[in-house]
Amino acid sequence: MPRPKTHDEALRRRLLERAGELLSTGGPDAVSLRRIATDVNTSTTAVYSLFGGKPALLEALHDEAFNRFGASLAAVPITDDPAEDLLRIGLAYRRSALEDPQFYSVLYSKVVEPTREMSRAAGRTFAPVRNAVRRAIELGVYRDEDPEQIAMSMWGLAHGLVSLELNGNLPPGIDAAATYELALRAHGRGWLAGR
Repeated sequence: MPRPKTHDEALRRRLLERAGELLSTGGPDAVSLRRIATDVNTSTTAVYSLFGGKPALLEALHDEAFNRFGASLAAVPITDDPAEDLLRIGLAYRRSALEDPQFYSVLYSKVVEPTREMSRAAGRTFAPVRNAVRRAIELGVYRDEDPEQIAMSMWGLAHGLVSLELNGNLPPGIDAAATYELALRAHGRGWLAGR
């Protein structure tokens, strides 16, 4: 009878969760294999068995962050209204960041030197925004402007507001969700054809 597998996917996910939490609150120096192992009640042997060391753990953390975030944005249904699709993608952006703040912070950190595959993963994450903008232009909903510029301006708006919210930098009394949606809608109106 084979020995039970103790270093399974569930442990791998817990280690990544904890590594993301440490990274997002304390930076790269806070990510210690010994501390991560202790915090999830396992050994450093398990961490080495699953990841091979800290650099590979950080790469896996980066991959997990982009996979989760990208899946959330890609799950937004495509409709015949690309402007509304962009709003829904923007709302998914915020929702994903708030649900997984420990992974969201990894997306914009420089904890690992991006490989070619990491850059492709980032591009895939951005693709739903770019594609919806292109559709909006092709259908005459948005002005015929550079789709990359429109998509990046929306991405920057979303990132800025989400970062302010996650870091506790919004003024007291601000309804973050309402402000975020209003800003996305205003951004979209600014690109409408005929304006």
